[in-house]
Amino acid sequence: MSTESERREALEYHEKPKPGKIEVIPTKKYSTQRDLSLAYSPGVAIPCLEIEKDKENAYKYTAKGNLVAVISNGTAVLGLGDIGPEASKPVMEGKGLLFKIFADIDVFDIEVDTKDVEAFIATVKNIAPTFGGINLEDIKAPEAFEIERRLKEELDIPVMHDDQHGTAIISSAALINALEVAKKKIEKVKIVVSGAGAAAVSCARLYKACGAKSENIIMIDSKGVIRADRPNLSEEKREFATKRKLDTLAEAMKDADVFLGLSIADIVTPEMLLSMAKRPIVFAMANPDPEIEYNLAVSTRKDLIMATGRSDHPNQVNNLLGFPFIFRGALDVRATKINEEMKMAAVLALAQLAKEPVPEQVNIAYGETKLNFGPEYILPKPFDPRLIAKVPPAVAKAAMESGVARKPITDWQAYEDELMERMGNDNKVSRLLMNRAKTNPKRVVFAEADHLDVLKAAQIVYEEGIAIPVLLGRKDIIKELMSEIDFDHDHNKITIIDSKSDEQDVPRNAYAEVYWRARYRNGVTKYDAQKLMRERNYFGAMMVNVGDADALLSGYSRAYPTVVKPMLELIGMGKGIDRVAATNLMNTSRGPLFISDTSINIDPSAKDLAKIALMTAKTVRLFGMEPVIAMISYANFGSSKHEHALKVKEAVAYLHRYHPDLCVDGALQIDFALNQEMLKSKFPFSKLVGKKVNTLIYPNLESANSTYKLIKELNKSDSIGPILMGMNKPVHILQLGASVNEMVNMAAIAVVDAQEKERLGKKEK
Repeated sequence: MSTESERREALEYHEKPKPGKIEVIPTKKYSTQRDLSLAYSPGVAIPCLEIEKDKENAYKYTAKGNLVAVISNGTAVLGLGDIGPEASKPVMEGKGLLFKIFADIDVFDIEVDTKDVEAFIATVKNIAPTFGGINLEDIKAPEAFEIERRLKEELDIPVMHDDQHGTAIISSAALINALEVAKKKIEKVKIVVSGAGAAAVSCARLYKACGAKSENIIMIDSKGVIRADRPNLSEEKREFATKRKLDTLAEAMKDADVFLGLSIADIVTPEMLLSMAKRPIVFAMANPDPEIEYNLAVSTRKDLIMATGRSDHPNQVNNLLGFPFIFRGALDVRATKINEEMKMAAVLALAQLAKEPVPEQVNIAYGETKLNFGPEYILPKPFDPRLIAKVPPAVAKAAMESGVARKPITDWQAYEDELMERMGNDNKVSRLLMNRAKTNPKRVVFAEADHLDVLKAAQIVYEEGIAIPVLLGRKDIIKELMSEIDFDHDHNKITIIDSKSDEQDVPRNAYAEVYWRARYRNGVTKYDAQKLMRERNYFGAMMVNVGDADALLSGYSRAYPTVVKPMLELIGMGKGIDRVAATNLMNTSRGPLFISDTSINIDPSAKDLAKIALMTAKTVRLFGMEPVIAMISYANFGSSKHEHALKVKEAVAYLHRYHPDLCVDGALQIDFALNQEMLKSKFPFSKLVGKKVNTLIYPNLESANSTYKLIKELNKSDSIGPILMGMNKPVHILQLGASVNEMVNMAAIAVVDAQEKERLGKKEK
């Protein structure tokens, strides 16, 4: 039971600041009388007539194609039972919220006040023209079977009873992977199903579709084992009735390989668990308390693979992994139904995703050091951002191949990009960056590898094939941490070096000699050089300088200026460069946005600003984009005569004169730079009119640094950077305390930078 404080918190959450969890938000302008005349009378008549000619035009001119009805009569709500349609509404609103935040699908929740099957079916059929899909929810068995069957037959839009098929799809993916971990064949395992409701029957049916044999499945209801000689069985129960002489759950559990529980709490005892076969699989999914408590189960059988419906234990069988993404794929190809092929495609996509390397943000979200495919990780986590890009395409392809898609997809990469953009999380540039790095991985020095987060970043780039890490730091600590996070690696590929060590294979003296010869006319003695080479940033920079590594990352634990100094001393600036700068790439809801200079130049001159703009433009092109640059100021186009505003104007004039092909303009206030309507209205002459600005050059470090950090914190935007520009070799300095994800992104930047410098070096030769 909930405590009084939990009860109060839940009620307050649903009541304030306004009652409920969802609302309708207009998607069109409505501020003027003209807007309203287009939205309603008389303008609305035009699309109405087009839809009258062809009903399919409803998908073109209305929200039908992205609108799902979540419908219930409140007869089987969560673990609460038959509580009625009004009492089910908070659950249905919650389902609508999940559809929206995980798959950008809009929902109307509809609570139907009838327990009569025919009346319920008639109601849904009568309102179906409103929707692109129907999600049936919390309807008790056996009525749920008939309602879904009839609606699937009689409607031409996707219909799915999530309590049945959602649980079946997720648990089937879990079963496939659990059997792989246990090294068992699905066609040979004995399965016990506790529960005979809609979800249990649907799970058992999908298990058979995956290869399980009917004769190996024992189903149990409140009266005991469902046997063929029992009278008055429903059609669904007859399908799973056994001829074996079994009566109780304890008898059925003996030598069983798999237990699926969709019944009540605490009906499985430790003795039953001990009677199961070797490496047993237990899915105890009674809600809210499982058929056997998790800690009791895992302490009883050390060889157990267990899943529950709870988020506080490993392997949560959560319908959230399925329904948003299944409907997303079905809607996007305008499927007429969700068929068995589409459900199986979702099963296989989920099973495969659990075997792929887990993004660090998922580890962080779930407080894990590292998730790896195995007994405690057989399913993806609900907050895995890859779900939106993996499951809908699989479902959409299955719909097309099975002949139920009315709007086939032809460009799958564009579709995947669209899915990512739907979530307000434009990772397209990041994916391009990662893919490019993987084409030719380089040796990247992680100069602070004896810090856990730095080592975790190195592990990810190694496992993802982004780079070959060179781990710099105390060897004993690095090895201990590697063991802690299960960092398995090829010892011939990954090098661990302690710059302070006196081991013979550490080339500190050789590096000191090179450094001394380059700097002895600057007052550096041999002793100074040898002393400096004990410091990891000098040592790491020298590794890159002499070609023992291709790129360097540092700065996680030290202030930016102290890390920049050895890089400038040892690496220096590139050919023809007399100014270095830094840019940050922000993945915002409006798309990628580069901001410069965020880390180096405190108060650059007009000429320096022009150079920073040119370097940033070059970096933007590395990401496959054409730069559209706004030079930012507090004044527009020279309206202020203050020197701070005038230097921006002078920089723009210089760029227009000497680089006329570059799309750049200013000085501009930030709102005019980003708002096309404002810009066109007030400054129609600007080169930026009609173009989407993707690069902002600020007049000083203070404003640029503050802006990128403000965007990062307020909008939770991903930041890649600072990307150091103008250096002779690929060295990049992290922000103090950078996240693992930021370090992985920077490693990819370092690799791409190394690739580009290698390409230019070959070209010059």
